[in-house]
Amino acid sequence: MKKEVVAMLLAGGQGSRLYALTSHVAKPAVPFGGKYRIIDFPLSNCVNSGIDTVGVLTQYRPLELNSYIGNGQPWDLDRSDGGVHILPPYMREGDQGTWYKGTANAIYQNIGFLDLYDPDYVVILSGDHIYKMDYSDMVAQHKKTEAACTISVLEVTLEEATRFGIMNAHPDGQVYEFEEKPKHPKSTLASMGIYVFTWSKLREYLIADEADPNSSNDFGKNIIPNMLAAGEKLMTYRFSGYWKDVGTIDSLWDANMDLLAPRSGINLYDPSWPIYARSPIKPPHITGPNAVVSHSLVTGGSQVDGRVENSVLFHSVTVEEGAHVEYSILMPGAVVKAGATVSYAIVAENAVVEADARVGAPPNADPKWGIAVVASGVTIGEKATVSPSAMIRTDVKGGEQA
Repeated sequence: MKKEVVAMLLAGGQGSRLYALTSHVAKPAVPFGGKYRIIDFPLSNCVNSGIDTVGVLTQYRPLELNSYIGNGQPWDLDRSDGGVHILPPYMREGDQGTWYKGTANAIYQNIGFLDLYDPDYVVILSGDHIYKMDYSDMVAQHKKTEAACTISVLEVTLEEATRFGIMNAHPDGQVYEFEEKPKHPKSTLASMGIYVFTWSKLREYLIADEADPNSSNDFGKNIIPNMLAAGEKLMTYRFSGYWKDVGTIDSLWDANMDLLAPRSGINLYDPSWPIYARSPIKPPHITGPNAVVSHSLVTGGSQVDGRVENSVLFHSVTVEEGAHVEYSILMPGAVVKAGATVSYAIVAENAVVEADARVGAPPNADPKWGIAVVASGVTIGEKATVSPSAMIRTDVKGGEQA
């Protein structure tokens, strides 16, 4: 059962900054890009990198995510030796059981799972990032440098650096200091929250961290600083491709729009690095005789009779004749009825925008402007108006403004 590399995918995030979109699902299960969910990207990266044993650590509203992953077949992870494993918090003998208290505690609670495979190296991943990355290259560098931990970093601007954990490193990449969201950053190497650890080392530090009553049980706040303080060898791994943390409404909308931008750096059409997904069986999408569709992604099972521009439509979406959708994301089963307008908005699963209603508006000089969001299953009544940046969680009656 021994494996050289096991990946642990942290997928229990509540995603509170996605507000209405995560009221019923965990952040990694949020739909993305017309036919995917956010978690498809790290799972596909694992398979494409040759990692066939993945633990998915779930916690917040796990039902849909667990059902979506299933036995791992869409990612070729339905294996008798390895494969994908759902790892929720559980009660141990003589223990009342606890939620995962932090990223490090989540791995600590699954030491038994990792010991089962006795890996040489453990790759720690987040379930809420959009990117393509060959983890095998990072593992190879980790082995070559004989590091205890390798941290993937991305070059950011000095202004952006204040929002990240910053790795200060020597020219050879060895880390000498870690700063969490520094006001005056000394470098622009931002941690991506992707780590490769030598398992024997990580195991020691997880046990010691758990014994510290003052610890936050977090990799960035505790494990990495503790390893640095103890003189362990920590190395950076520079990543230069497309990467986006889609933990906010704006970043999620931006990343979807990036799929329509030819020079954004994210390419879903590369046959050498496919992104796999559990896709429902739907008929081809259809556009009516008076439909106008331009610069948009339209997924199977959708029917478009209206006008759609610069937008991403998931499966089973309906846009009736006379409706206008622009710069928006319509998630599975969304309906936009005749005469309605959806502009710079995200309409979640099975939500309905009734006839002549208006959701969102193009950008303007108002500093309060933002992307409008309609939550899953919500109905926006006839001739109702949803203001830009509004977060709609309940039905809006006809003619009302929200």
